[in-house]
Amino acid sequence: MTAPEQALWAIVRAKRLGGVKFVRQAVRAPFIPDFAARAERLIVELDGDTHFAPGAEAYDARRTALLEDQGWRVLRIPNNEVMSNPDGVARAILIALGRDFE
Repeated sequence: MTAPEQALWAIVRAKRLGGVKFVRQAVRAPFIPDFAARAERLIVELDGDTHFAPGAEAYDARRTALLEDQGWRVLRIPNNEVMSNPDGVARAILIALGRDFE
């Protein structure tokens, strides 16, 4: 895992965030999202520098649309946000889950 993935995993693993079970690299054909809360149908994707390259925004939009068509909600978080504002990231995930910040 990258450093941002490790940082986010430390926040969500073992039902630490709102009692929600997250898994890493949950296969959702044809993609492998970074993290998923299966019961809540929420995918959390971390976006590094490659997601800001030419053409990447359109690719990410298509990927998000395909996952949403499968019934998933997708939350995209920049890597630097996980590293610089982990409490804010936790709050954003809890809001996406419809839960209060703990």
